[in-house]
Amino acid sequence: MTRVSATRRAVCPGSFDPITMGHVDVLVRAAALYDEVVVAVLHNPAKSGTFTVEERIGFIESSLPESVSARVRVEAFAGRLLVDVCRDVGAEVIVKGLRGGTDFAYELPMALMNRHLTGVETVFLPGAPEFEHVSSSLVKEVARFGGDVAGLVPDIVHAALAERLATP
Repeated sequence: MTRVSATRRAVCPGSFDPITMGHVDVLVRAAALYDEVVVAVLHNPAKSGTFTVEERIGFIESSLPESVSARVRVEAFAGRLLVDVCRDVGAEVIVKGLRGGTDFAYELPMALMNRHLTGVETVFLPGAPEFEHVSSSLVKEVARFGGDVAGLVPDIVHAALAERLATP
């Protein structure tokens, strides 16, 4: 029998380099389902991101509507299994947004391994259809070549992308 804690806490992991409106949608919806959502900004030291972990955390915190910001905590994690992060923050569930079948095929084996390792469950939230084509890497590529990504990322990220990826 699974023991339910007094506070229902979920972890939403990702690199969020940068956060997109699809991410915001999933975080807002997760905050409606759980008492607290811990956004785990995962950092892979072997990869150099476009934005620092500190910048990503700031973007996430600035992008959430005030109505949910009190229910969301943003933290950085590196060099650990996601199930260890869940244990450390007292979360019994991982929430992942899915844009389509390809995301599901990628995420399902990880969800099954996480459950195998510690019993933590993964809840998949289907993404909003208007953001189905949006990924952080695609947004960066389009912005790098001068394409307009307004409406696909929060305004603060849009401005930062324009500044960071501006071609001379």
